Amino acid sequence: MPKQRLRRYDVLTIFPAMISAYAQESILGRAQEKKLIAIAGHDLRDWAEDKHRRVDDTPYGGGPGMVMKVDVMDRAVGRIRRMGRIGKKTRVIVTSASGKKFTQADAVRLAEYDQIIFLCGRYEGIDARVEENIADEAFSVGDYVLTGGELPALTMIDAVARNVPGVLGAKESLAEESHTEEGVLEYPQYTKPAVYKKWEVPEVLMSGDHKKIAEWRKGKSRKA
Repeated sequence: MPKQRLRRYDVLTIFPAMISAYAQESILGRAQEKKLIAIAGHDLRDWAEDKHRRVDDTPYGGGPGMVMKVDVMDRAVGRIRRMGRIGKKTRVIVTSASGKKFTQADAVRLAEYDQIIFLCGRYEGIDARVEENIADEAFSVGDYVLTGGELPALTMIDAVARNVPGVLGAKESLAEESHTEEGVLEYPQYTKPAVYKKWEVPEVLMSGDHKKIAEWRKGKSRKA
C-alpha cells in the first residue's frame, strides 16, 4: 500500500500563535500526529529588512490606515516555498474581502495540493500587487469584515484538511457531511436519551428499519 503523502499548510501572519493554538487541537492535531498534514504559522516580520521589522506602510494616494507591503510578502513566500518543498503542487492563497467565496468544491479541489501558503491581511489590507503577481487565488469566507485573515485561513485549512485521505478516519463521515452534495445540508442527528422534557427522538430512527431510516434522512436533508 503506497504511503500517504504529507500535505503542508503554511500561514504567513503577524500573529503566528493564533494558528498554532487552533491547529494542534482535535482532528487537525491528530492528523498532524499521524503525519498526514503539517500546519505552521510563520511570523511575517521575520522577512522585514528594517530595524523596526515593519510589514506595512501608508497607502499611495492617501487614505486612512496602513497597507501590508508587497516586498515583505514576496520574500516570505519565496522562502516558504523552498522550506516546504515536499511535492510538485503548491498553491498560494491570499485572504481578501474582495476574493471569491470559498466553497466545499474549493476545499475538495485544494486537498490535492502538496503545499498551500496562506497570506493573511491586516490593517487596511494587502498591497494589490500581491494578489496580482504572487498569489494564485484570493478567497473570502463570507460577506462580512474581520480584523485579519487568520480566521479565514484556519477556516479554509480545516475544510481542506477534512478531505485529505485518512484525516477523518471513516470515509462514511465525509460522504454524509453537509455540502458533499452541492446545495444539500446534512440531516438532523439525535442521541440518548430518547425522551427529554417531552422532546422525543423521531420513532423511525429507533425502528431498526434501515431502509426507512435512509428514506427519512434523505427527506430531512435540508437545502442550503
